[in-house]
Amino acid sequence: MNQTILFTASRKALLMMVLASATAINAAVASEVTPSATIQQQVGKLQGTVVDASGEPIIGATVKIKGAKGGTVTDLDGHFSLDAAKGATLDVSYIGYKTVSVKATSSNLTITLQEDAQQISDVVVVGYGTMRKKDLTGSVVQIRPDKLANENPATVQDLLRGTPGLNVGYNADAKGGGSMQIRGQRSVYTDGGHNDPLIILDGMAFYGELSEINPDDIGQIDVLKDASAAAVYGAKAANGVIIVTTKKGKLGKPTINFSANIGINTKSDYLMDVYDANGYMKYREDWYKKDTYGMGDDGVYGVYRAKDGKGNLVRQPGYFDTAENAQRLYGVDNATWAAYTTNAADESYASMYAKRLGLKDEVLGYYLNNQTYDWWDDTFRTGINQDYNASVSGASETMNYYLSAGFLHNEGAVKGNEYRSVRANMKVSGKVTKWLEIGANVNFQDRSDGDIQVGLGTNYWDDNQVRNSPFSIHNNADGTLAQYPMNEKDFGGYNYDFERQYMDLEKGYQVLNTIVNAKVTLPFGITYSFNAAPRYQYYYNRYFTSASRPNTNADTRGVDRGWGKNFDWSLNNTITWDYTLAKKHHFVLTLVQEAEERRYWSDKIEAREILPSDALGFHNTQNATLSKSSFSTNDTHQTADALMARLFYSYDDRYMVTASVRRDGYSAFGANNPYATFPSIALAWNFVNEKFWKWGNIMSTGKLRASWGKNGNRSLSDPYVSLANLGSGTGKTMNYIQGSTIVDMKYLSVSRMANPNLEWEKTEALNLGLDFGFLNDRITGSIDYYHMMTKDMIMNQRLPGFTGFGSITTNLGQVNNDGIELTINSLNMKRQNFEWRTTFGLSWNKNTIKHLYYDYEDVKDAQGNVVGRKEADDLTNGWFIGKSIGTIWDYKVTGIWQANEYEEAAKYGQRPGDPKVWNNPDNDEYNADGTVKKIVYNNDDKVFQGQTTPKVRWSMRNDFTIFKNWTVGFSMYSMLGHKSLSSWYLNQDNSGSLITKGCNTWVKGYWTPENPTNKYARLDAKGPVGAEGAQKLYNRSFVRFDNLSVAYTFPKTWLSSTGISNLKLFFNVKNLGYIKSSDWEYGDPETGGLATRTYTFGLNVTL
Repeated sequence: MNQTILFTASRKALLMMVLASATAINAAVASEVTPSATIQQQVGKLQGTVVDASGEPIIGATVKIKGAKGGTVTDLDGHFSLDAAKGATLDVSYIGYKTVSVKATSSNLTITLQEDAQQISDVVVVGYGTMRKKDLTGSVVQIRPDKLANENPATVQDLLRGTPGLNVGYNADAKGGGSMQIRGQRSVYTDGGHNDPLIILDGMAFYGELSEINPDDIGQIDVLKDASAAAVYGAKAANGVIIVTTKKGKLGKPTINFSANIGINTKSDYLMDVYDANGYMKYREDWYKKDTYGMGDDGVYGVYRAKDGKGNLVRQPGYFDTAENAQRLYGVDNATWAAYTTNAADESYASMYAKRLGLKDEVLGYYLNNQTYDWWDDTFRTGINQDYNASVSGASETMNYYLSAGFLHNEGAVKGNEYRSVRANMKVSGKVTKWLEIGANVNFQDRSDGDIQVGLGTNYWDDNQVRNSPFSIHNNADGTLAQYPMNEKDFGGYNYDFERQYMDLEKGYQVLNTIVNAKVTLPFGITYSFNAAPRYQYYYNRYFTSASRPNTNADTRGVDRGWGKNFDWSLNNTITWDYTLAKKHHFVLTLVQEAEERRYWSDKIEAREILPSDALGFHNTQNATLSKSSFSTNDTHQTADALMARLFYSYDDRYMVTASVRRDGYSAFGANNPYATFPSIALAWNFVNEKFWKWGNIMSTGKLRASWGKNGNRSLSDPYVSLANLGSGTGKTMNYIQGSTIVDMKYLSVSRMANPNLEWEKTEALNLGLDFGFLNDRITGSIDYYHMMTKDMIMNQRLPGFTGFGSITTNLGQVNNDGIELTINSLNMKRQNFEWRTTFGLSWNKNTIKHLYYDYEDVKDAQGNVVGRKEADDLTNGWFIGKSIGTIWDYKVTGIWQANEYEEAAKYGQRPGDPKVWNNPDNDEYNADGTVKKIVYNNDDKVFQGQTTPKVRWSMRNDFTIFKNWTVGFSMYSMLGHKSLSSWYLNQDNSGSLITKGCNTWVKGYWTPENPTNKYARLDAKGPVGAEGAQKLYNRSFVRFDNLSVAYTFPKTWLSSTGISNLKLFFNVKNLGYIKSSDWEYGDPETGGLATRTYTFGLNVTL
């Protein structure tokens, strides 16, 4: 009992402190509302309590008697008391809640106010301000993270995945995230995030990583997709704009929130499995047998043969099989089988067999002793994910605050893949006077990008632990870690745990992102806003490899210490005039001036041969050998400025127009073209508000939109790309100063040609859209068509050799994107104990290269006559006029040569099991009699086979509320119509010396005479001469079952005596599975490799 009183007293004390900051509310109300005012016809005191939907008291709610001037405000416990006439009606109001009218039927009332969700969701954040949804003239999509809270979104990308028109990549790394692209790829230039959308955080451009923003702190996200909506950001908005608005406090008592999420992270997919011990030996049998296939004396292809001591092929049935199998399959007795090779006295059949399959040294010994190790299991793990967040927020009429802190620690499914982050956010604003409001938003992050990950390289020279032979060791006999799991004398293999003893890594970032603002309210509906956003980032990367590692080259071991610092600032001054004339004419004029500066400094030390010892790890670089060490620096500086004007006009909520113009300058462009102008205009007609519209009961919302605009792109990897570059070199020259001897001389030379005419890349876009709602908006949505033209792309143009330069960065080409987007939201069913809502999104995009370098070439007919001219393609980069940027142009694999096609395959220099590759006979060499002299493969044999980017994307989410306390959500998304090339089917991944060194390989199908598949080639297959590595086309379309969440919210009646206003438990599964094309077998269809599945249990508590 005493604890309860103490808890209540503590809450009241805290509330009193917050309420003290809201004294001005009562003062403002006092002129119209007098607490406990007395009115005529008194019949006694009327008391009551005002609460919200959760039963929590609302402090400062206004209680008035309808038709009278008197009234009061609620106290700390939500109580009120006033004199009222019998049967009087009370009007109760509070900001953010719907006003209610209650008849005084008793002397003690409990009045519940409902949050005005429509008021909240009706506001969309646009550039330099907000608008009502019904006033929008552009294409804007809003995402409210609170609706996805049960899914435990770990990144901003998790919140955005599935948004129509927004392509969000999948990242299986512990850090998560993924690339983002709005309405297709605009440019062939990809460096420096050139096709990424602009991120706006609380009104200011954000240049950090999205991982710096805690999803738990986000209030809403608005995606500006068309040119008119994004044009106010001009130079940075060609790829669309994503506006992130963080949470702020709500009026009423302080809210304390805590959430804890614990998850397990497992590998759901990888390239392929590797063989176990039995499969490893069977694979090696078939690998060596592949070179013995041939035509037997009986005319049957596939007789097993082997080379004798002179290299001649002789029949030796069962040579590569075990002695038991040779007798069982071919009737070869043990003595005959053993006599195929010269063996040591008393050598076991197992040893003979293993040697014939190339096992030697330690691997041979491990095989004979049946000593194995599961490297697959040692490489992958079940990671633990932890995510904890706490926040305190609240607001009064004069102050608003939100403070939060979070800790995130994710372990990836691959050993050593980790990510840690500490994040804190403080957002405060307050009214200093009636006309001045100031605020600040401070965001801090300290993150570590993890440990040294297990090597999983796919190339021959890469460290790859899963490729170790299963006949190997992890630890030596004395218990120490084995440096060489396989053959110590030849190919040792790779043991991550051993290597990790001699390595260390510290890598991370510390970021302080700050926004300070002030708002001045002036007469005549004019406001002035000032925003400044300084951002500081410190980066460090300390990597150490010790020379004490046995059998190592000390020259390649040492310390790499790198650090970098970013300091960016941006500011804008905004004047807004918001005026309504005669209740029907609504004007909003916005004027903006912006400036920004971005600076970056970095240094890197590569210290080698640290003497007398590198035992101090990172901390002894001064003792490195100077001649074997190096030092490098990199500094950059960029500036930009802009002016913008926008006018919005609405007549009677029926006709709307938005026009804007922006003038931008950026230091990275040529001296002759640093500035560019970006205009836009948009129109909208809310036709359901017309008097002639008589079908409101069917179509309750209807708005037609049309917009045109031009945006720029300034995302460049090198801010000095328009300038000449100096490079250093060393050469021999005559020493004229001290004699005629030849000496080495260091020199500087111009390594890049300047282009003072380099200008902005520009995207011009047209958008036509319809917003609709049916059955009193029970079904709502929008459909949009867009046509975008990106011109003056940033490209490298080849130069003639006599210029002394290979290329110059300039403006060339044009890429178009056309597409359709559809969004539908529906309330499918609403009953007392059941509710079902669905959100569906569909987008289609067509990407087309219209121009490249404007170089033209002759078009000839079959007889070689010139019949026209056309713009030349870029075969080197695979860019073709009239095709998409991601078009696939290559040799076409049509099947696999079978045993009965032995002679035909030989004409191509191939044999059964090799891939058939389509050939254009017009390019072959012929004899005089017309017979083929030589089959030739070149670019004329390549064909267009589709594109790597999906043509269609769709997503669907279903949410169910059951018995008010249970919520279930299920989401899925799909990418369709894209393909990719792969050479995995050639089974060349164990070629070279990997097989002779005993490495393991991937489990996948392959052709043999006994398995005459048309899907896979033989082991170590090759295409015809000229197309030896011909890749096969695969369908990469898929449907992913992305997320399943189940949550239970405890009833308020259970929590009423605990001081807890809300308690929720939830369970969530990310990446349940997928449906894919049957021919794609090489990892996850979206990533082409690793994918993970996460199971999360969560708790959310609100006080």
